[in-house]
Amino acid sequence: MPQTTRVILGAFALSMAGFAAQAGDIEAGAAAFASQCQNCHNVTDSDGEVLAGRPNVRTGPNLYGVFGRQAGTYDGFRYGASLVEAGEAGLEWTPDNMTPYLLDPVSFLRETLDNNRARSQMSFRVRDEGTAADIIAFLTQFSDVAEDEDAEAAAEG
Repeated sequence: MPQTTRVILGAFALSMAGFAAQAGDIEAGAAAFASQCQNCHNVTDSDGEVLAGRPNVRTGPNLYGVFGRQAGTYDGFRYGASLVEAGEAGLEWTPDNMTPYLLDPVSFLRETLDNNRARSQMSFRVRDEGTAADIIAFLTQFSDVAEDEDAEAAAEG
C-alpha cells in the first residue's frame, strides 16, 4: 500500500474515532453529571419533577431544555454579564458549542465576545472532550435536540 494511502486511511480512522468519542455515552454522562455537575445544576422539567441532580440547587441554572436555548436567559437565574452579552449577540446552546464552554468557560466567552476581559461565573471545567461529550449526550435527552434528531432520522428512513 502506498505511503499516501496509509496516511489518508490513518487520518480517516482517527477522524472517525474522534467522531465516535464526540457522540458521547448517555450512561457515562449521567455518572459524570452526578459527580461533576449536580452540585450546581439540576435538570427539572416544567412540571417541577427533578430528572437529574438534586432538588433546590440554585448555584447554576436548570439544564432542562438547555440545547436550543439562548445563552444567559433561563428565567429566574442571575447570569454573569458576559454570558448575557453572548446570548444577546446570538449565542444559542448547541451540543457543538457546549463542548468548548465546558472545557474552558472563560476562554470560550472571551473568544465568542472577542473580549479578553469577559468572565464566566462557572468556574468548573470538564477535564476532557470525552467527558464533555458524555455530559452533552446525557443532557441532549432532556432537550428538543433529541426530538429534532429523531424527526430527521424518521424523514430520512
